[in-house]
Amino acid sequence: MGGRSRPCDGFTYVWLLVAIAIMAAGLAAIGEVATTAAKREKEAELLFVGDQYARAIAEYAASSQGEPQYPQSFDELLADKRYPNVRRYLRRVYADPMTGRADWGLIRGPGGGIVGVHSQSPERPLKVANFPASYGSFTGAATYSAWRFTPSLPGTFVPGPTAPAAKSAAGTPAAARDPRVSSAPKLVSP
Repeated sequence: MGGRSRPCDGFTYVWLLVAIAIMAAGLAAIGEVATTAAKREKEAELLFVGDQYARAIAEYAASSQGEPQYPQSFDELLADKRYPNVRRYLRRVYADPMTGRADWGLIRGPGGGIVGVHSQSPERPLKVANFPASYGSFTGAATYSAWRFTPSLPGTFVPGPTAPAAKSAAGTPAAARDPRVSSAPKLVSP
């Protein structure tokens, strides 16, 4: 009796293989969802960091005496030594969330100054629509490198996607309550 198998032993083996295949498919689906979520987080971070650079460039240009000047390097955004007291427009040089390196594509203007930045990533974005008005030109972009963060004019920018307008207890925007607070002009991206 020791060498004979029961007829149901083969079915148990088949059911075990089916169960393993179902678990593998489920784990693959979970992995894909996690990858997509991580990419969406990186996209949100790219929007935030790009906005920080656009703001810093706008503030640097706006603080110029006479004709607007643009920084020649990120170091000038970290410490503007054109004045007796050093001015800082950027806290640190941020890494590109899509590449993980600080290898930003630089958009140069007249005189070689930096007028904007963009990611170097050739990947296709998940987000292709429903951008805030300041990022309207990103709609339908084929790659992250098409997301170009450039202030429209020296000193003009809008709050980033994660910086909502300040409201009073009554729900009135700060600009409506205090005439000294102006609404921020639009940030455009070529």
